[in-house]
Amino acid sequence: MDPLLPIILLSTILAAIIAFLIFGNYFMKQKSEVEALAKGEPLNDANSKKSSKPTASKKSQLKHHFHAADKEQNKKHHPLDLNTLKGHGDSVGGLCFSSDGKNLVTACADGVVRVFRLDDVSNKSFKFLRINMPAGNHPLAVSFLEDDSSFVVATQTLSGSSLYMYAEENGKPSSERKEQAKLPLPEIKWEHSNIHDKNGILNMFGTTASYGSADGSTVIASCSEATEIKLWHGKTGKLLGTVDTNQLKNHMAAITPNGRFMAAAAFTADVKIWEIIYSKDGFVKEVNKAMQLKGHKSAVTCLCFTPNSDQVITASKDGTLKVWNINVRYHMDEDPKILRGFPIPLHDSKGASLHYDHLSLSPDGKILAATHGSTLQWLCAETGKVLDTAEKAHDGDITWITWSPKILPVGNSESFILGTSGVDKKVKLWLAPLFIHHE
Repeated sequence: MDPLLPIILLSTILAAIIAFLIFGNYFMKQKSEVEALAKGEPLNDANSKKSSKPTASKKSQLKHHFHAADKEQNKKHHPLDLNTLKGHGDSVGGLCFSSDGKNLVTACADGVVRVFRLDDVSNKSFKFLRINMPAGNHPLAVSFLEDDSSFVVATQTLSGSSLYMYAEENGKPSSERKEQAKLPLPEIKWEHSNIHDKNGILNMFGTTASYGSADGSTVIASCSEATEIKLWHGKTGKLLGTVDTNQLKNHMAAITPNGRFMAAAAFTADVKIWEIIYSKDGFVKEVNKAMQLKGHKSAVTCLCFTPNSDQVITASKDGTLKVWNINVRYHMDEDPKILRGFPIPLHDSKGASLHYDHLSLSPDGKILAATHGSTLQWLCAETGKVLDTAEKAHDGDITWITWSPKILPVGNSESFILGTSGVDKKVKLWLAPLFIHHE
C-alpha cells in the first residue's frame, strides 16, 4: 500500500469540510438577508449604509417641496412694486392719470377702456368703469381732458386709426342719478376715423394749455407711425394743426405741460420742436416750427419735458441722455443749449449700451423713470445716478409709463406713483424711491 495514500485522503476530506463550512456560512447569510427583507427589517451589513435612490413617494415629496419653493419665489417682488390693476384681457397699450390723480384710465387691446378709482393705491381691489369700444376698435392710448370726467381714446381698426371722446351723460336730474345703483357710463361725444390714413398711432399725448392767452382747454397730439403728427382740441375734436417730421419714421411725440411746445422723437438724431400759437380768445391759432435739437449721434427714441416746460430730456440709441434748455429766444436764432448729459446705465451681455424706450419725469422734476423692454429704472434727474432698477417689471415689454400728477395716499403715508402698462395684460403701480424727499 502506497504510504502517501492516507495523507491524500485526509487532505481531500479536510478540503471538503473547509469548503462546506465556507459555502454553508455564505448561504446562511444570504437566507438571513432575504428573511430580513421580507420582514421589512434593516440590514446590518456595510451595503445598507449606502444611500439609495428616492422612492416614488420621496420623489413626489421633493417635487412638492421645489414647487412650493418656486411659488414662494414668485411671490417676491421689487420693494417699489406697490400694486397691480387686474381685469385686463389683453395687452395694455396706454394709461393716463386724471389731473387730481384720483382716477386712472387704461386702454386695452381687448376692446375695453377701464377707468379705475384710486382712493388708496395700496388697496387690493379697485372700483372701475368698464367701457366697451365700438366693434372692431382696439384701444391704443388714452388721455384725460381738463374736467377729469371726460377723455379721448385712440384706437386701431382694420381701416386705420380713430379717435373717440367720451364724457358723462348730461341732462339727467341729480335725483335720478342718486337712485341709480351704478354711475352712468360715459357716452361718445365726438369721433374721427382714419385720422392718419391707414397708419397706426404710436402714442397720444394731452395737456391742459396754460401758456400765454391759452384758455385752459386740453390739447392732444396724436403721433402717427409714419411722419405725421396732428394736434386736436380735446372738448370739440377740432383739428388744430398738422406737422410732418420728414424723418422717415416717428418714435413718439409730447407736449410741454403748459401747452406751448410740441416735440417729436423720430428716425434721425435731431429732435424737431414746434410752438403752439394761441389767439387772444384762447384758441390755437397755428403751429409753427420753432427749433431743432442737434447733439445726438444716433436716433432719438424717446423724450419728456420738465414740469416747468423750459427743458426737455432726450434718450438716444447712441447710449446717452441729454438735458436741453429750450427757454431761448429762437426768434432771434438763439439755439437750445445742452445743460448736461449722462450715459444710459444699461448694457447687454456683451457690454454694449442699450437705449430707453420710454421716459417720464416725476411732477417735482426729481425722478426720471425710464424703460427698456421689461426693465424699469429710476434715475436722479439732476445727476443721472441710478436710484433703483426692476429688471423684470413686467412679463414682457413695457408699453407706456406715466407719473401721477399729485401725491396719492398709500395706506397711512403718501407718495408720487408711477404707472406702467405692458403686453402681459397688466397695469402696475410703483412707489417713488423713498430716499428722494418731495417738497
